[in-house]
Amino acid sequence: MPPRVRLNLATADAPAGLGPNAVITLQARLMPPNAATVPGAYDFRRVAWFDGLGATGKGIAPVTVVTPGEKSNGLRAALAAHIEAKLPGNAGGIAAALAAGDEGAIDEGASNDMRRSGLAHLLSVSGLHITAAVGFTIWLVTRLLALWPWLALRTRIPVIAAGAGALAAIGYTLLTGSQVPTARSCIAALLVLTAMAMGRQAITLRLVAAGAFVVMLLWPEAMIGPSFQLSFAAVAAIVALHEQPTVKGWFEKRDENWWRKTVRELASLLLTGLVVEVALAPIALYHFHKDGLYGAVANIVAIPLTTFVIMPAEALALVFDAVGLGAPFWWVTGKALALLLWIAHRAATAPGSLAMLPAMPSGAYALIVIGGIWVALWQTRVRLAGIALYLVGAVWALTTPPPDLLVSGDGQHLAVRTPQDRVAMLRDRAGDYAKQVMSDNVGIDGDALPLSEQPFASCSRDACLATLTAGDHSFRLLATRSLYQLPIDQLATACAASDIVVSDRRLPRTCTPRWLKLDAPVLRRTGGVAISLVSGRIVTVRDLDDEHPWMTASIDATRQAFGRDDSRRGGRRRDDPTVAVP
Repeated sequence: MPPRVRLNLATADAPAGLGPNAVITLQARLMPPNAATVPGAYDFRRVAWFDGLGATGKGIAPVTVVTPGEKSNGLRAALAAHIEAKLPGNAGGIAAALAAGDEGAIDEGASNDMRRSGLAHLLSVSGLHITAAVGFTIWLVTRLLALWPWLALRTRIPVIAAGAGALAAIGYTLLTGSQVPTARSCIAALLVLTAMAMGRQAITLRLVAAGAFVVMLLWPEAMIGPSFQLSFAAVAAIVALHEQPTVKGWFEKRDENWWRKTVRELASLLLTGLVVEVALAPIALYHFHKDGLYGAVANIVAIPLTTFVIMPAEALALVFDAVGLGAPFWWVTGKALALLLWIAHRAATAPGSLAMLPAMPSGAYALIVIGGIWVALWQTRVRLAGIALYLVGAVWALTTPPPDLLVSGDGQHLAVRTPQDRVAMLRDRAGDYAKQVMSDNVGIDGDALPLSEQPFASCSRDACLATLTAGDHSFRLLATRSLYQLPIDQLATACAASDIVVSDRRLPRTCTPRWLKLDAPVLRRTGGVAISLVSGRIVTVRDLDDEHPWMTASIDATRQAFGRDDSRRGGRRRDDPTVAVP
C-alpha cells in the first residue's frame, strides 16, 4: 500500500461520524495516478508524486467507522458552508472561493464561462485577493487609530497599520489553504509592507525575484506548473510596464480635471490588461491549449468590481453576521456577483472569444519565456532582442501543425482530426474527460464526434478501419475498440493492409502493419502518442531515457502488476463468428 491514497465516495455511502481523523474500513478499487493521457496533457502522476499521493480510486460501500472523526471540518469548511447558505448557487460558490479558497460549489457552466472569459484568476486566491484584504485592513486600522489623538501624535500609525495588514495576509493565506499562488502573494505582500515600513520603494522587480526565490526554495516543483508561471508572469509584466519611463510619465499622478483623471485611469487599466494578456497567453496556450481573447476588456470591469465592491461587501457581511445585521451586505455581494457572472458569460459566449492551439513545441515555449523575461529585465534598446525572441517563438508555435492522430497511453482512446477540423473518437461512449483532452490537444473547440459515423471510416463493434488523408498521401488505420479477440487470420490480413494499427491489448506477432504498431506493450513504454502524418513526426508522453522517479516507479509497478504478457484478458473465442474486422 502507498502511504497516502485518495478515494471518492458517493454522498449516500458516507456514514455518520465520517470526518477528519476518523478511522474507517472499506473496500476500494485503487489505481496508480495517471500519467498525461497524450503529449501536452495534464500530468497528474508528477503532481501526485510531489504530493505524496500513491493511489486514487473509488470507495465501495459499506463504510464502517471504527473511530469517529472530528465533527467540524475546520474553520475553512465552516466559513464556506456559511457563505453558501447565505448566497445559494454560483454566486455563493464564487463568494466561498474568494473568502475560503473553496470552489466546490461552482457548477461546470459557470467555471467554463470564467475560464473562457479570462476571469478564472479571480477564483484562485492570489495577488488580487491578498492585496484587497491587506488594503482593506490597512485602511480600517489607519482610520480607527487616527481617532485617538494621543496615539496619532506619538506613533507612526502607517507602520502599525502595515503590521496589521501583514497579520491579515498571513491569516488569509492560512485560511484559504496556503496554495502556491496565495503563498507567493503573501510573501510579496510582506515584502511590500516591510519596504514601506523602511521607507524604501516597494514595487520593483527585485520584489518579484525575492518572492520567486522563496517559493522555489520551499516548493521547487511549482516552477514547472501553470500556477507559478501565470502568477509571476502577470506580476512581472505589470511591474516592468509601470517601471518603463515613458509609461510612468503617462500615468503618474497630476493635478487635473476629474474626467481626465478617469480617462487616464481607464487607459492605464486597459494597457495593463493588454500587456498582461500578451504575457499570459503563451503560458495558458502551452498548458491548457486555450485562452480567452476578451480577458483584457472583461478584467477592466471585473477586477475593480471584485476589489472594491464584492470583497469589501462580503467582508462586512461576515463581520455583521456576528450581530445578525449582515443581510444588506449579502444583498450587495449577491448583486455584484451576479454582475460578475453576467460579464463572464457575455465574454465567454461572444463570437471568437476563445483562441485554441494544439500542443506547443517546448522549444517555441522556451523562446517565448526567455524573450518575455529579457523584455522585463532590460530598460534600454537591448530589450528589443527579447521581443524578437518572443515573436520567433510565437511564429513557431502558430505554424506548428496539429497532430492528425492521438492515442491515449492505455490504448482505449483514439482521436482522429477530420478534414472539417473536428475530432472523431474511436469509442462511441468515450467519457467527457477523454473527449475534452483529445479536442484540446488537437486545438479544436467543439464536441468530439464518433469515428463510426465518419464517411472515411468503417466500424464494427470490435474494430474500426479508417482512411486518413494527409497531403498527397493516404494512410490506412486499424484500431480495436473492444476487449474481444479478433479472428487471428482476419487480423493478420487486416494488419498487413494497414499503415497504423492501434490496440489496448497485446497483438500477435502475425499482426505486422506497414508503418506503426501501437499495442499494449508498446504503449506501456511510450505512454500516449501524437502523430503528424505529413511530417511523420511522432511525439510520446514517456521518453525511454526518462529517469524521473514518478516515471520509473510507475513502470516498475506496471511490470510487477501485469507481467510481460497481458494477452490473456477475457473475451470471446477467436473462432467466434460474431467477431469480425470491418
